[in-house]
Amino acid sequence: MAVIAVTGHMDLTPTTIRAVRAALDALLAPYPAGELTGLSCLAPGADTLFADAVLARGGRLVAVLPSPSYPGPQPAAAAADFARLRAAADRVLVLPAAVLDDAAYVAANTELLALTDELVAVWDGGPGNGPGGTADMVATARAAGVPVYVLWPAGSARTGS
Repeated sequence: MAVIAVTGHMDLTPTTIRAVRAALDALLAPYPAGELTGLSCLAPGADTLFADAVLARGGRLVAVLPSPSYPGPQPAAAAADFARLRAAADRVLVLPAAVLDDAAYVAANTELLALTDELVAVWDGGPGNGPGGTADMVATARAAGVPVYVLWPAGSARTGS
């Protein structure tokens, strides 16, 4: 059984969302139903797209949440996606961080890497925003010897928000 975790940007443009979803579907296509477990924090953007792609393949979804207070306030559509995916997850791991800060996100990334065989990074390759972000997760995975597949389709862009 393949166990694949995701990290990636939240601020994808609509065109990029479509391209990333198609690329994720292609990436996961070789895995038969029941032979795939996807690990995600269920954040908007890359995490949500990956979780939906795993479920569409008939895979098992494991949610790793950095804190009992995660995700915090968010737009209605993102909150609905989070609730839907959390309910669809076969397993939900809620880490005990009292405060949703960089340390909580680093702890969630550490848990993802401890459970996974490989990492899919929906990442533009740019510098990170600090501990717990996409660039930090990619660097940590590479340092730990976890295979990283960077997925950034041609023409992809971020909204910057």
